[in-house]
Amino acid sequence: MATRLRKTGGGLAAITLAGALAVQTVGGFEGLKLYAYRDVVGIWTACYGETKGIKPGMKFSKADCDNLLIDSLVEHEAGMRGCLKVPDALPIQTYIAGVSLTYNIGPGGFCGSTVARKLNAGDIRGACDAFLMWDKAKGRKIPGLTKRRVAERALCLQGVAA
Repeated sequence: MATRLRKTGGGLAAITLAGALAVQTVGGFEGLKLYAYRDVVGIWTACYGETKGIKPGMKFSKADCDNLLIDSLVEHEAGMRGCLKVPDALPIQTYIAGVSLTYNIGPGGFCGSTVARKLNAGDIRGACDAFLMWDKAKGRKIPGLTKRRVAERALCLQGVAA
């Protein structure tokens, strides 16, 4: 599996500079909670927005959460890469913004999105603008998602030549 987030070798997995940027970006958006809680739409969540396998009463250490985040980012990155024609041709900022969006809306949401369609058409600026469409949860506009999408769009556009 190709990845721009993790490097392997010598029996030890480490994250790349892109991986560190992804952790910082997504971790900053998601925030860290070391226990299971219900998110704004009622889904059990923990750590940096992790939902897979989370149940009421679960508790985590920061190290647990950090490991869950990078593993989840690599998994979501794979989903994103699966629907992009030339993911490695994307500027790193655009790529990381895409990973962040995919982490938040899932690979299916990303792959069916205008963002993915425009990236595949070579319209990076249009793809970045399309991030702003994803500010709702269960049909409700969520101020925190609006703020996140504006920031992701700004990161995405850093990779676009003026």
